[in-house]
Amino acid sequence: MTQQIPQVPSAEPVLTGVRNFRDVGGLPTVDGRRVRPGVLFRSGHLAHATAEDAAFLGGLGLHTVFDFRNAADIALEGPDVTLAGVRNLNLPLSDPADGAGFWTMVREGDLATLRELLAEGRAAGRMVASYRQIIRTRTAEHARLLTEIADDSHPALLHCSAGKDRAGLSVVVILLALGVEPAAIEADYLESAAAHRRYRVWRSSTAPDALSPEVMELLGPLFDARKEYLASAYAEIEEFWGGTENYLARGLGLDAAKRERLRQRLLTD
Repeated sequence: MTQQIPQVPSAEPVLTGVRNFRDVGGLPTVDGRRVRPGVLFRSGHLAHATAEDAAFLGGLGLHTVFDFRNAADIALEGPDVTLAGVRNLNLPLSDPADGAGFWTMVREGDLATLRELLAEGRAAGRMVASYRQIIRTRTAEHARLLTEIADDSHPALLHCSAGKDRAGLSVVVILLALGVEPAAIEADYLESAAAHRRYRVWRSSTAPDALSPEVMELLGPLFDARKEYLASAYAEIEEFWGGTENYLARGLGLDAAKRERLRQRLLTD
């Protein structure tokens, strides 16, 4: 029997300066409930939001914007646009591309260097390793995220740079805690692979090699959302933490009372 992937109905806005924005509302849980629309959003960074984008975001009634970028990301892209009455909480997570030095190489490095670092599956390998590392080591940040939302920090918008890796895994953690259907979690994660959602890479070099199609072919795995990346996070949960329930309880300190508060905040019948 072919498994049916749940579809989430939505009227998605078109934002000019914000990539990969969407409402996570509508995703089904294993016990027949759904994520409440209008309480949990995800996107890429807000540094390039236009005035119209900011007006739309300001109208969502947000309590907190969770920014998972690190200082190098913020220096490179800029700080988030200010939204009146909205708190911005920076919780840096490890960078899938290994920080500012790597991104300098991406923008300025020559083709030979890119081949050495990224060819023959090494780019995808970087992504797999980064997903595993986040699940294993960034428990304090994800524990705080769950506590904040279980208390009063919602509606919430979660973002990093592209909105697919650090923010993507953070959304996965929340959805696991809510008991969302695994197929629905995967379907939402894979939406970030759509061409119109991808992070835009600017190459500062004008050398012929920098303009080669091979450059974007080499970089492609870094800007993709792939099942194998999500699978590596799940594998780390099983292998290092001993399963989802142990990860949530032992790794993230999510007890029954906090989990129920989270479900009350974010789920609807």
